[in-house]
Amino acid sequence: MEDGQNRRPLTAAEQYVPELLQEFLVGLEATSHSADVWRLIVRLGRTLNLPYIDFISANNYADWKKTLFIRTSYDSTWLNAVNKDPDLAKWSYFRTHAMHHLTPIAVGLEFVDEYHHIPEARYKVLREAASRGIRAGFSIPLRVHAPAQAALITFSGNHSKRDMKRIIQTHGWVLNAAALMGHQRYMMHFAAEFVERNAISDKQRELLEMIGAGLQDKVIAEQLGISVSAVRQRMNNLLNKTGLSNRAELAALAMSSGLLPDPLSHRGEGRDSVLVEMGVSENGPGKFRSR
Repeated sequence: MEDGQNRRPLTAAEQYVPELLQEFLVGLEATSHSADVWRLIVRLGRTLNLPYIDFISANNYADWKKTLFIRTSYDSTWLNAVNKDPDLAKWSYFRTHAMHHLTPIAVGLEFVDEYHHIPEARYKVLREAASRGIRAGFSIPLRVHAPAQAALITFSGNHSKRDMKRIIQTHGWVLNAAALMGHQRYMMHFAAEFVERNAISDKQRELLEMIGAGLQDKVIAEQLGISVSAVRQRMNNLLNKTGLSNRAELAALAMSSGLLPDPLSHRGEGRDSVLVEMGVSENGPGKFRSR
């Protein structure tokens, strides 16, 4: 995606948010790949003199060891040893905070006096980061619920505590909104790119769609004009390529990668319906009705 390409003009009613956020969101609309989203996030950080950006997503809220991906805007190879040490990894303040809370948090050596206790080994990591220009930052917790995942985006720079607080006070809303919307768009593209990323062939993709649709081996064999044993061989090859364990996981993959629609989005049988809830209930859920 090139600057300005496919970007639409804004109406006057859309122009009541900071210009930086406007530019980011309009650019986000035009993205067609997760790499486009990442470039926009990095560009925003650099514009605000926060060039060190971490984007981390975990497959599970409660277990950051099940990391889906890590993206950094800088050479982070020096962190490899740190991330492999479970005792050090569990003391990563922005990871543990993002796992349990939704509030953005100031991070880095400049804010360490505001944390709960962390061990000396973690102080050493923060000091090493500061020596590399990552002295202070702003970390935004993120969520995806299908499947349940936790993530975060952290914008950092070589700033004093005072200067970083000023950046947060001036641009915190922009960074928070950009992280939330950027994460949502990134994960949409990331899921759709699974087939490309894992070199899934057209035949394997076709099989994946059929498994996701709930078709049994005999029906799949009939539709593809092959034997049941050939279907099972293709399925085993697909399991090996994707690293999954069984048919149910393949079916879930077909939905999460966008090959099939989310079943929760299906409407009523044979008719359109809208679930309507009006008012606020003091105890429990409100009253629902279909329209």
